Amino acid sequence: MIRFDLISAVPDLLESPLNHSIIRIARERGLAETHIHNLRDYSEDKHRKIDDYPYGGGAGMVLIPQPVFSCVESLQDQRKYDEVIFMTPDAPQFTQKDANRLSLSSNLMIICGHYKGIDQRIRDSIVTAEYSVGDFVLSGGELPALMVTDAVIRLIPGVLGDSESALSDSFMDDLLDAPAYTRPADFRGMRIPEVLTSGNHEKVREWRLSQSEEKTKQLRPDLYKLYKNKH
Repeated sequence: MIRFDLISAVPDLLESPLNHSIIRIARERGLAETHIHNLRDYSEDKHRKIDDYPYGGGAGMVLIPQPVFSCVESLQDQRKYDEVIFMTPDAPQFTQKDANRLSLSSNLMIICGHYKGIDQRIRDSIVTAEYSVGDFVLSGGELPALMVTDAVIRLIPGVLGDSESALSDSFMDDLLDAPAYTRPADFRGMRIPEVLTSGNHEKVREWRLSQSEEKTKQLRPDLYKLYKNKH
């Protein structure tokens, strides 16, 4: 089982996604736990303040160290964490390989930034891994944290109904996934490729591989180059 502890200044943003779909199924099957921690509960300020103006001036507010340190240290007193993750645009991009590695963990903590960011001393002293979900800026780290949580949990054996489903996802072998079709075979004159109804599993496998290769070559030449270098 894997446990996620998510630390947030706006915990309500996390509630609903963690109680639906694959994450809910994983929790019900006892394969994953998710716990949300309100940063304001750890503030020593009488007004539960968690942010302040940046030194040196400039726009925006910065999360102050004390509530974050107090929350993280309280959790670390209870268990050992494989990683303390911070979601931020100025970090390496999160990939399927990262999800694969993290899925082998027992306890993961994710700190969700907010406002202008977090005090650098938090990153220097507490954080062990940093990830971005793309070259764009969001209002906070809650959505990226949910993306990482979902990407990791769905890889845990027993979470998905089909044990091979996650193994065939895009990026698993530096390839994008092949096109998918379902019933009916003929919809408004648009027919699915005949190979998919041939019953020849080897032919289907070859078709899917060729489609994945061509799709990746066209849409993600950077990934295709990695794939060809391995093959």
